[in-house]
Amino acid sequence: MGAALGTGDGKKSVNVELNLVPFIDLMSCLTAFLLATAVWSKFAQINIQPKGKSRDTSAVVDPDEKLVLSVLIQSDKIYVGVSRIDQFQEIPKKGDSHDWEKFTTTIADHKKSSNFADRTDLEIAAESSATGIVKYDDVVRAMDIAVQAGFLDVGLSDPAGLAARPQL
Repeated sequence: MGAALGTGDGKKSVNVELNLVPFIDLMSCLTAFLLATAVWSKFAQINIQPKGKSRDTSAVVDPDEKLVLSVLIQSDKIYVGVSRIDQFQEIPKKGDSHDWEKFTTTIADHKKSSNFADRTDLEIAAESSATGIVKYDDVVRAMDIAVQAGFLDVGLSDPAGLAARPQL
């Protein structure tokens, strides 16, 4: 930064010359980082909408409530069920990982059914138990499979708030 030191008249000089090159360099670097992160944040995102029941117990249940497809991921099993129907498909582990092929076909079959053919919503919850902890990769993989099957509105829910919850 530079400044004029004096005018020679005994008065203070008011002429100040700012060196703007460091500010321009900083702004160009910040712009490059902004553009790089904006592009990657669009590709590496998971859209999650809060799903499930609210804590307000005074809410009236609508008798014509639509069916909701619910997925409960545990460390050793995956449960797939439909609300208002007491049938759950249990997908046990296959070796060290979940049986993702069976999960994919189960979700695809539900998508092809008349109840969910024109719907894009699905709720997923993960529940750790005494037998083990659910891995983050398993939750993300289940979400990816659901999106590939056509359920674009995948919501992450609390296990107790699932519309369809198996009796464990």
